[in-house]
Amino acid sequence: MPVHRPLILASRSPRRRAMLADIGFVFDSCDPDIEETPRAGEAGADFALRMARDKARAAAARYPEAVVLAADTDVELDGRMLGKPRDRDDALAMLAALSARSHRVHSAVAAAADGGAPEIVQTITTIHFSEIAPRDAEAYWASGDPADKAGAYAIQGYAARWVRSVEGSVSAVIGLPLVEAIELLARFDVHPGVPQL
Repeated sequence: MPVHRPLILASRSPRRRAMLADIGFVFDSCDPDIEETPRAGEAGADFALRMARDKARAAAARYPEAVVLAADTDVELDGRMLGKPRDRDDALAMLAALSARSHRVHSAVAAAADGGAPEIVQTITTIHFSEIAPRDAEAYWASGDPADKAGAYAIQGYAARWVRSVEGSVSAVIGLPLVEAIELLARFDVHPGVPQL
């Protein structure tokens, strides 16, 4: 089915751009340029919803002729949000807290067009980690990978060694719940093609 309007991904994340391209969508991307600070007492699920909504609204205002897709992913442990680590000590503290524990990843994806309110879908994924040895956490930090990741880890790559099991969407944890994004964009008559592999 042809794409009638351009698709804009409101994200500066290279992972989200790669994921969307890998499943056959043709799109441009933009920086949503919004304030991404949790409010006092804001739960991870609420923060993810608000961020996805606000990103979609901001991009839709700049690209009124397009369908806009936005997403947000947040890590929550014991009711506390784990954002991107401030520094080495913060990252190591996060990894120590996640060690041999289960935590939740909240992901929200929003689409908007024609000046309408964004339509939003949310996923919650539970991740069960094995024990993280301090020397492994140190090595991971030294790799540079955790520095810009919520919860100080990415489920793909080095940190996969700690993932005992996943209940929910792996793609959501990476940064974009793909099944939900496809279903949401279909409501706007935007569909993926066949990617060039």
